[in-house]
Amino acid sequence: MSGRTYYHVLGVSREATQEEITNAKNALAKIYHPDANMHNDIDTTKEMQEILEAYRVLSNPEKRKAYDRKLGGGKGRVFRTFTVEETEETEESLSFVSCWNAALKLQETVKRSSWLLERESKRKNLSARILEKFGKSSRLEKELRTQMDELCQEALEYTTVLKNAEIPVDYWNAEAMNWVMVHWGNNRNANYHTLFAQYDAHINKDKSGTERLRLKSQNRQFHHNLKRLLSYAL
Repeated sequence: MSGRTYYHVLGVSREATQEEITNAKNALAKIYHPDANMHNDIDTTKEMQEILEAYRVLSNPEKRKAYDRKLGGGKGRVFRTFTVEETEETEESLSFVSCWNAALKLQETVKRSSWLLERESKRKNLSARILEKFGKSSRLEKELRTQMDELCQEALEYTTVLKNAEIPVDYWNAEAMNWVMVHWGNNRNANYHTLFAQYDAHINKDKSGTERLRLKSQNRQFHHNLKRLLSYAL
């Protein structure tokens, strides 16, 4: 792709930290490792090599500096994975790497919020009276509110990316996004909306009735937990 950089390959910004670069590489490697796609009869060796090459350069401070100079010097205005700050960068900002990143991080955010709420429920059921006696209940509730507010803001950021890309909420799960990610990676000129339709055909053709029910159940649970998180801040 013309104008595509190592930052685009990993789906991070030019300001990304070493930790963000490593996390992006690890996440993409799970999707594009050839061994993970053999059962789908898809060769992702080229994509994996591209990811590793991008990481080899960007993970080395000296090589990264030289690469940045080659791109034009300094930290120019380029897209950030989850924000669209410049009109001319909208198309790149909404590349499927950004959408994939947003969906997976949204899953983790929702999972974290569910864990916090479950812990709070157990706390109230088992030790509310003891905590109230020692005056700790209000402090813990305040901490929970702060954590949930932060998670809610993260969720809103990620859902905005997905909504702007016009990806239906039924596809905001890891299985759908990973499947499309692999196939989009083989042809980055492909329309990923079309790939979601192909994913539906794949599910109907290649998944058993039990597996389809499992996916629907997981989706319903995710939607429920997402709504609970977003409504918590109201």
